[in-house]
Amino acid sequence: MNVLWLQSGGCGGCSMSLLCADTPDFAALLRDAGLNLLWHPSLSLESGHELLALLDDCLTGRTRLDVLCVEGAILRGPQGTGRFHLLAGTGRPMMHWVQDLAQVARHVVAVGACAAWGGPTAIGVASGRNPSEACGLQYEDEHPGGLMGPGFRAPGGLPVVNIAGCPTHPGWVIDTLAALAAQELRPEDLDSLHRPRLYADQLVHHGCTRNEYYEYKASAEKPSDLGCMMEHLGCKGTQAHADCNTRLWNGEGSCTRGGYACISCTEPGFQSPGHPFHATPKIAGIPVGLPTDMPKAWFVALASLSKSATPTRVKRNATADHVVVPPVARKTHR
Repeated sequence: MNVLWLQSGGCGGCSMSLLCADTPDFAALLRDAGLNLLWHPSLSLESGHELLALLDDCLTGRTRLDVLCVEGAILRGPQGTGRFHLLAGTGRPMMHWVQDLAQVARHVVAVGACAAWGGPTAIGVASGRNPSEACGLQYEDEHPGGLMGPGFRAPGGLPVVNIAGCPTHPGWVIDTLAALAAQELRPEDLDSLHRPRLYADQLVHHGCTRNEYYEYKASAEKPSDLGCMMEHLGCKGTQAHADCNTRLWNGEGSCTRGGYACISCTEPGFQSPGHPFHATPKIAGIPVGLPTDMPKAWFVALASLSKSATPTRVKRNATADHVVVPPVARKTHR
């Protein structure tokens, strides 16, 4: 399967993350998955006229284009001209190249939050202050549209596949492309925001090592504490669709395991939460952002009950940077 990877408005972090795929031989990983990387701005030797010749071959059909991957937001400014980002050597806006290539690619994939919804590149869009006029391929924050429009479907029948994240986990990218290569990614395999369900059907909360503290609502009070970071430190792991704590980064880590709150980077609008990332907004002492499928009244009732039943061990460890009170050794058989 021929894959063309272009970068638009962003930091390149998703490409950097991709190189952390769990393999000693990245090229072999792609090959074994049935993927032929036609071109990538950081990994390919071709540049200048060689790239332009390849793009022309893709547009005319001389080279089959199976997947167009776009990393970074589309810069439509100033005033819709797209001239904030020209493809070097062409004098032509990148957004026009993306539009044309998307019409001939069998599948179109947005790699990262910027390509999916605009992401950090589009900070200010909610308030109308988006000077670069950045947007995602088929979304502008949570609103369908973006560059290609809400009704766009690639020749392969799928909408833009949004591998959202900031950055994306390398496994999400490789698995999605491998599924496309095997013709095993169908419309029903995407969630309501066109994210692959292979990772979006999970929550960051699943597998979090702080779940015991969450269950008892034993909360951390400062970044170095072991307790749950939802109540005071801004963690949105119970709302963020991703498998970060079951599919670990580099085989061993995640944001919450590193002591950082989940900022829900796979969701539209995460870049402008309206409050500091490290703080939890509250109304009458109750966090505004609650678990995705739990009615607020139930959560308040359960939280009150949980706190009243919190073991001393859990309560003391929650506000320490190491285990102060270990579990009691006790017989587990009769």
